[in-house]
Amino acid sequence: MGQTRTQPLSLRSPHSAIVEGVWRLTGRRFLRHRLAIAGTLVVLLFAGAAALAPWIAPHSYSAIDLDRLFGPPSPLHWFGSDELGHDVFTRILYAGRVSLTVGFVASAVSVAVGTMVGLVAGYFGGWWDRSLMRVVDMLLALPALALMFVLARVLGTGIWSIVAVLAVLGWMGTARLVRAEILRLRGLEFVEAARCVGASDARIIVRHLLPNALAPVIVSASLQVGAAILAESTISYFGLGIQPPVPSWGNMLQNAQAYLWTAPWLAIYPGIFIFVTVLSFNFIGDGLRDALDPRQRR
Repeated sequence: MGQTRTQPLSLRSPHSAIVEGVWRLTGRRFLRHRLAIAGTLVVLLFAGAAALAPWIAPHSYSAIDLDRLFGPPSPLHWFGSDELGHDVFTRILYAGRVSLTVGFVASAVSVAVGTMVGLVAGYFGGWWDRSLMRVVDMLLALPALALMFVLARVLGTGIWSIVAVLAVLGWMGTARLVRAEILRLRGLEFVEAARCVGASDARIIVRHLLPNALAPVIVSASLQVGAAILAESTISYFGLGIQPPVPSWGNMLQNAQAYLWTAPWLAIYPGIFIFVTVLSFNFIGDGLRDALDPRQRR
C-alpha cells in the first residue's frame, strides 16, 4: 500500500493572509502611479544625499573661501558660493539633513498625536468627543502663522524646538480624519461581534479599528512631511527657525534675499530643493490615496 502524503499544517491565520493580500494589491496600485513613483525616487535621492553629506560633499559646510565670494556656479563650486565663500552645493546637502529631519520627525509626532485623539474621540464619543473636538476647533480658529512665530520665539530656535512647534500645530487635521473614520467603523458588524465575544475597548481599538483606519493616517503622514518642511522653511526665512551657521533650506533663503539681483543662485537652488521636495511628497500622498482607496481614483 502506498503511503499517503500529508500536507504540512499552516500556522498562518486566514485573517493574516487576507491582510497580506490587501497590502500586496495596494502596493501594485501604488506602483502604477507614475508621479508617486517619481516623487518617491526624488525623496530617496535627496534623503540619501543628505545622509551621506559628510562623505559626498566637496567642501566643509563652514569652510570659507575669501577668493570666491559670490562666485557663480563653476566646476569648483557647482551651485556657486555665497557672501562668505561657502560652497552652496555643500550647504544644500547639509541643509537637507536639517529640513528633512524636521519634516519626518514633526510629521511622525503630529500624526501619532492626531491619531490617538481621533481614536479616543471617535470611539468613546459623548463627553470625550465634545471636549477633544472643541480643543481642535479652538486651535484651528487661531491664526496658524502668527501662532507658529510666537511658539518659535518662546521655545527657541533649535531643531527640536522647531519640531515641537510644528508637532503642536500639525495634529488637528489628522485627528479629524481619524475621528470621522472611527465614527463610520464603530457601528459595523465586526466591531459589534468583537464586543459580543467580550473584547475590551483597548483590544477593539488596537486590533480592529486602528488597522481599518490606517488609510487616511498614511496619506495624512505623507502630506504632513511636505507641510512641515515648508513650515520650517517659513519660520527660518523669517529668522525664527534654524540659525546660522547651521544651514537649512529656509535660512539659506533668508540669507539670500539681500543678494537676489547680484547673486540669484543663492536663492534659486534652495528654492528649487524646497519646491521639488514638497511637490514630491504631495505626489506620494496622491498615489497612496489612490492605492489605499481605489474609489478615490479619478
